[in-house]
Amino acid sequence: MSHEEIVSKPSSRGFARMDEEKRREIARKGGQAAHAKGVAHQFTSAEAREAGRKGGEANGRSRRAAAPVEPASPYVSMQNLPPEATRPA
Repeated sequence: MSHEEIVSKPSSRGFARMDEEKRREIARKGGQAAHAKGVAHQFTSAEAREAGRKGGEANGRSRRAAAPVEPASPYVSMQNLPPEATRPA
């Protein structure tokens, strides 16, 4: 079996097989039940701010770890051109 066949073959069970509308309906019911039961977590503004700060730090850390990319020079090196291109017209 090729890689393309494995990747393109849909899952034959579970949520992956359901259409998006059905998944949304199930998730909505779960959220309503959690709120009704009093066990659903709601972020305070302080918790949301802290989560955003941590995400920004993690993103910055991965960007700093990446190798710097040198911008392309707008100038063309004369030594890479054929001789006829370097002669005055």
